[in-house]
Amino acid sequence: MSFWDIVWFIVIGFAFMAYLMVMFAIISDLFRDENTSGWAKAAWIVGLIFLPLLVSLIYIVTRGRAMTQRSAHDAEAMRQEQDAYIREVASKATSPTDQIAQAKAMLDAGLISQAEYDRLKEKALV
Repeated sequence: MSFWDIVWFIVIGFAFMAYLMVMFAIISDLFRDENTSGWAKAAWIVGLIFLPLLVSLIYIVTRGRAMTQRSAHDAEAMRQEQDAYIREVASKATSPTDQIAQAKAMLDAGLISQAEYDRLKEKALV
């Protein structure tokens, strides 16, 4: 194999990976779109199977803006869910004072020994 064979293999490999990424983006956008009917989705998929380059270019030209909007909307929804989860988890965090009070209540109830209480107190203060 010559140097140019290797370069050609890299170029073809890159083009194939780019093709796959475009196909997966289009297919995932099709299934994410709630306004498109099942028949229209099936027609797009059949077109992508038989005329992939032409149909993918048509799809990107005709539905590219909506594709971007759906992607941005999904990213914003995911960010809001993540922020809500972080706020929920952060609100459950207890202060060292609360941890020591809980440990003291457990000690008073006889659930833990004095040594365990001291260890929990030390851990809360660190």
